[in-house]
Amino acid sequence: MNFRLMAAALAASVVLPLGAADATDLEVTHWWTSGGEAAAVAELAKAFDATGNKWVDGAIAGSGGTARPIMISRITGGDPMGATQFNHGRQAEELVQAGLMRDLTDVATAEHWKDIIRPSSLLDSCTIDGKIYCAPVNIHSWQWLWLSNAAFKKAGVEVPKNWDEFVAAAPALEKAGIVPLAVGGQPWQAAGAFDVLMVAIAGKDTFYKVFKDKDAEAAAGPEIAKVFKAADDARKMSKGSNVQDWNQATNLVITGKAGGQIMGDWAQGEFQLAGQKAGSDYTCLPGLGVNEIISTGGDAFYFPLLKDEAKSKAQDVLAKTLLDPKTQVAFNLKKGSLPVRGDVDLAAANDCMKKGLDILAKGNVIEGTDQLLSADSQKQKEDLFSEFFANPSMTPEAAQKRFAEIIASAD
Repeated sequence: MNFRLMAAALAASVVLPLGAADATDLEVTHWWTSGGEAAAVAELAKAFDATGNKWVDGAIAGSGGTARPIMISRITGGDPMGATQFNHGRQAEELVQAGLMRDLTDVATAEHWKDIIRPSSLLDSCTIDGKIYCAPVNIHSWQWLWLSNAAFKKAGVEVPKNWDEFVAAAPALEKAGIVPLAVGGQPWQAAGAFDVLMVAIAGKDTFYKVFKDKDAEAAAGPEIAKVFKAADDARKMSKGSNVQDWNQATNLVITGKAGGQIMGDWAQGEFQLAGQKAGSDYTCLPGLGVNEIISTGGDAFYFPLLKDEAKSKAQDVLAKTLLDPKTQVAFNLKKGSLPVRGDVDLAAANDCMKKGLDILAKGNVIEGTDQLLSADSQKQKEDLFSEFFANPSMTPEAAQKRFAEIIASAD
């Protein structure tokens, strides 16, 4: 054994309860494939490799909508990976109920996850019938408008401070040959933008009435009609985006070809990778500058049941490593997300991340729709807004009618 391997094995035996003899390879599947995401996931791999085990990367391109069916098919088909990413919420609910996923309650108890993970809704989303089945790794909030300072300078208008100013600036951007709003073609992007508009325009109470209480009357009401009017504005402003992936849309903002993008805080990783600085090169408006509330969804890792004892032990080590303070800081600084631990030092956070931390500290948070809706209901919503953004002939009134029907049957 060379000195490097010997040091890694010694670190594993001292820091974590896994001896060198038990160290093994563990395949980890995820959909983090953009430049910023790849840089972040490399931090997780480095931390796990330092335990003497080996992270075998199973990245699946195409975002969660493409990756999840593949992941689920492998698990149900008897070819499980060692660990897999899902979003916080109900995406793995049926796999857990089928008895295909590891119960992590012992690990969570030993590591005091209930004491360190905040907000508590993150761990609640991992809990089914009183048992914990996943390890949260970050808090991702959807409620952000990212703006290109250079684009607004070229258009000769001030950088907007809120959604209404952004809409008002659209004609000047278009005159300068700039797409006002970048929206990619993946269905989840359009659906996510609508959810953000709902919180900003209709507010937290209405958001919960619709998505938590499944109140179809509220979904068909005047407050949501205002949201559909804003979604119609967004649809008109996004004409000409002509990109598919979310990070391609972000790149339009980075390069000044688009004025802005409604996207989650994972977009920060792309700005960082491009060498852009928050405040000077780009501006971030939490809650679209209207209602500073952020969602506390994000990513968690689930661990399929395995027959291999060494790999099962490595799963425990990975679960602990993901929540280690140093891992949390290194990963989230590159991912653009907030840590799930409330006791880590984020002095290196940029201006936008600090805004998110401040909103989180004030408790101005909501659960994400992944936590409130089943995967089936979420898919129906994505299909509706994908069609709405792609088809200008669909009126806001017709779209709202279909939306209310989805909420009425949602589970």
